Amino acid sequence: MDIGSMLRYFLGRSPLWVFAGFVFLPLLIAVLTSGWPVGQLPTQLWSLAGWSWQSYAVAWSDGNFIRAFANSAFVAVAVTLLQIVTSAMAGYGLARLVFPGRRVILLLILATLVIPFQLLVIPIFLVLKTGHLINTYGALILPTAANGFGIFLMRQFFLSIPVSLEEAALLDGASRWQILWQILLPLSRPALVTLFIFTFIGEWNDLFKPLIFTTKPELITVQLSLANFQEQFTNDWPLMMAAAVIATIPVVVIFLLGQRQFVRGIAATGVKS
Repeated sequence: MDIGSMLRYFLGRSPLWVFAGFVFLPLLIAVLTSGWPVGQLPTQLWSLAGWSWQSYAVAWSDGNFIRAFANSAFVAVAVTLLQIVTSAMAGYGLARLVFPGRRVILLLILATLVIPFQLLVIPIFLVLKTGHLINTYGALILPTAANGFGIFLMRQFFLSIPVSLEEAALLDGASRWQILWQILLPLSRPALVTLFIFTFIGEWNDLFKPLIFTTKPELITVQLSLANFQEQFTNDWPLMMAAAVIATIPVVVIFLLGQRQFVRGIAATGVKS
């Protein structure tokens, strides 16, 4: 590659580097702030002199992050797996099966995307209370076990797969269930990874459900642990930033591991009727 080509390459992508810098700037500030001694207000933010891991050790101990990580990981994985199952089955039915009212059902599912979860919290709370699920893992998992976005995402991806594959499988004696789980889902890896990333990150960052549906200390999640670091009148910024960085690491790792499939999944799920 000659100098002119290299120059055009970097100049053409310079706006992306600028936007990336704005995106990573808050994370950089959080990391730099977290290295200051506990209880002190950072005065020279961009100086690495005196940077230490003290805040991370204190935050990990005070925030009970071992239990919080375990609870958040369990809830996030459980909700993600349930959403993958429900979204795959509903998405396949809406993409391939012909029955009266199919478009109406699809429109109703899409309509749920504009309804905030907070608007449904009272009826959901009453249902969970009737089922004796308050202060249990069920209260954190079941309300979001199915999601309209996941159903729409899987439907759109199934529409991009040639129908001839299913017709050939039907001629060979395969059932609809076998076609879904043995043919379509292996081909839908980009969409599944996309759904996994969206759902896992959403559940990991969720504060509302643990705050409303649980009160037991043993059910503490990462977001509840972070909220406990905020005081009414004063804040220990190094401690808070250290806790925030600790809580952010898992979602960053998950996204980096699945970013290639994530991009393919988003690109493949265009608007199809």
